[in-house]
Amino acid sequence: MDQLARDQLATRYFEQLEFEPYPVQEEALLAWFTSEQGVLVCSPTGTGKTLIAEAALFEALHTGQQAYYTTPLIALTEQKLQEMQAAAVRWGFRAEDVGLVTGNRRVNPDAPVLVVVAEILFNRLLHPSVFDFSTVSAVVMDEFHNFNDPERGIVWELSLGLLPPQVRLLLLSATVGNPLEFTNWLQRCHRRRIELVQSDERKIPLSFEWVEDMLLQEKLEEMAAGSDEIRHTPALVFCFNRDQCWSVAEQLKGKKLLADGQQARLAEELKRHDWSQGAGPKLRQVLLRGVGVHHAGLLPKYKRIVEYLFQRKMLALTICTETLAAGINLPARSVVVPNLLKGPPDRKRLIAPSAAHQMFGRAGRPQFDHHGFVYALAHEDDVRIGRWREKYDQIPADTKDPGLLKAKKALKKKMPKRRTNVQYWTQAQFQQLCTASPGNLESRGTLPWRLLTYLLQASPEVDVIRQLVGKRLMPDKKVESDQRYLDRMLLTLERSGYVTLEPEPPPPGAEGEQHDSATSLLILQAEDDQQAAEDEQPPGYRPVLAHPTPNLEQLLMLRGVNPLYGIYLVKSLGIADRAERIQALESILELPLSLGPAIRVPPHDQLPPGPLATMRLDVQLLQLGLATPAELSATEQSEEDRDRMFAEDRVWVITLADKLRRLFDHKYPDVHDVRTNSVWVAGELLEFGGDFNKYVTSHRLQKHEGVIFRHLLRLILLIGEFAQFCPPDTTDEQWRGDLLEIRDMLIDSCRAVDPTSTDKTLEQS
Repeated sequence: MDQLARDQLATRYFEQLEFEPYPVQEEALLAWFTSEQGVLVCSPTGTGKTLIAEAALFEALHTGQQAYYTTPLIALTEQKLQEMQAAAVRWGFRAEDVGLVTGNRRVNPDAPVLVVVAEILFNRLLHPSVFDFSTVSAVVMDEFHNFNDPERGIVWELSLGLLPPQVRLLLLSATVGNPLEFTNWLQRCHRRRIELVQSDERKIPLSFEWVEDMLLQEKLEEMAAGSDEIRHTPALVFCFNRDQCWSVAEQLKGKKLLADGQQARLAEELKRHDWSQGAGPKLRQVLLRGVGVHHAGLLPKYKRIVEYLFQRKMLALTICTETLAAGINLPARSVVVPNLLKGPPDRKRLIAPSAAHQMFGRAGRPQFDHHGFVYALAHEDDVRIGRWREKYDQIPADTKDPGLLKAKKALKKKMPKRRTNVQYWTQAQFQQLCTASPGNLESRGTLPWRLLTYLLQASPEVDVIRQLVGKRLMPDKKVESDQRYLDRMLLTLERSGYVTLEPEPPPPGAEGEQHDSATSLLILQAEDDQQAAEDEQPPGYRPVLAHPTPNLEQLLMLRGVNPLYGIYLVKSLGIADRAERIQALESILELPLSLGPAIRVPPHDQLPPGPLATMRLDVQLLQLGLATPAELSATEQSEEDRDRMFAEDRVWVITLADKLRRLFDHKYPDVHDVRTNSVWVAGELLEFGGDFNKYVTSHRLQKHEGVIFRHLLRLILLIGEFAQFCPPDTTDEQWRGDLLEIRDMLIDSCRAVDPTSTDKTLEQS
């Protein structure tokens, strides 16, 4: 497009804006309409970066070209789809000119403007023969600081290198510490020169206050007092675990948080929904007070209601976990952080500055507020100590009054103290978070196996992949380590029959190659040991070509699991009974064991080992020395016996998932990104006849039912992936019949709880 046409588009875009743009918005928009290859915008949360993103889509629609808008989260794509469709209509186009493609949903998938998760864009860039980018004018990458994500950031990173030269980039990020280093890296490694626009200022300024003289419930009630102009609500209260969210909501019982007449309106709105099951009754009581709760433990349908009410200013507060800070936008006037430490009870640490800035940045709503407020509260023990000190100091030290002396003596006996088993935070730490420099953009994590599979399907030339790894934004030593790990990954694929390598690799044990599996397992038990071994290892075998075999396609058929582990399970589960199949599949999904004993696999006397364990796994584990007879024994110790034994003498009978994992780790010592947990949720749900509410209430899991529900939805998708295969030792009819019957029962259970979320998930299946 010539510059004259772009100047005209810029003028038209500025003319249609409803509000005067902020300085950083104006600078970024001018940079976008004049740049040849793109712009990186770094500015704090709450500075209206969506307005900048819309300019790229405005240009694409007016010039008849295509554009992609990427986000890191599916929930965020839904919100952006609605925003961008509304913008298209405002510009005189159709809502259908903006579509959405994620792993879950497809809406207007042939539209010229597509809102997608980052993985969708990357997948399309890997297959240029299928997806034509010649008419794509722009790619917007929102929340670009997710480049730093250890697991998914590499998808954003490698997409930068695969974009055709004519596609202009608009990268939108919160403030970062090394924007010049990043833009120089992009020019040096990917020949893409982008302009930098950065600002530390917010249109809605924030004030930060350390609250040391009030308990949380007192402070929240004070914030909600007065007229709408002077209230500091609506507010988001960030907690670092789900139980604390509920606890804080309970502390607000009886507090006046809503304006006159607001509760009656809220009560009418709540009548539209069914609150009879699970966490519904408890959540309804909380909502009637003007308090929302929002975290992973809530069912999706309840989270949608809370979001709807908060966005319409019907709630004074929403108690939420920090995931909300990086997800959908719930505009708030204030943010409250009752605790600055997070982590296990005995190892709590100060929250990361980047996480703190994300939370703080949620305060202050453009077009509604003139100011945003951030409050951090002292620990309740310190508040009580401060109040005691104030009372104690009011009595003169040299008083002779008998009554005052008696009162002072009584006060001294009741002096509160800090507890030795509790970690505390300070005002200095809060100030440290407020003034901390933003984090740097840098490459994290290693090349995922599924991603390597995609790259090999696109081209067998290893040097292409090696160059991508070599261009990563990380220290040279780490790049060299990743290059060596790439060679070991290719050897693993070759030994498993997924590729053939040229030149042909030396036999195991030859000079310059890794040791056999058993020796490698010992060497690679810990990441530090692995790094030390790599640093001392002389240059060894380096493949030049990796030709896919027909088996490699199988790895691309599995999305919900490490593909190597998934195919390993497929080959193992042919002789398994239904309970074993459910155990194996559930173990992949990483349901947090913090939910307690209710989700753990029952002992052998309640859930006896099946044919896979007794006829195959136990034999192999004993032969290879990977388990002792006591660990495989069906005669488990009673709880009483275990309590009498010293911890070092206890022998725990390992579960089916543990047996599968030990054998896998032995066979694949260079696969380090598999995570499994032994759980028994879907299996027991089916024992309850599929009654979800009966299951969660019997185990008192109502506060965590959203986690259970999403676990079941993920299991439904995973079963669909595994049903594509047919393992040895069974028939296709028996295998698919059993899996699909399990899946259908789980679908019925989930539909009875939240049909909308279930049906959205089934679209992916």
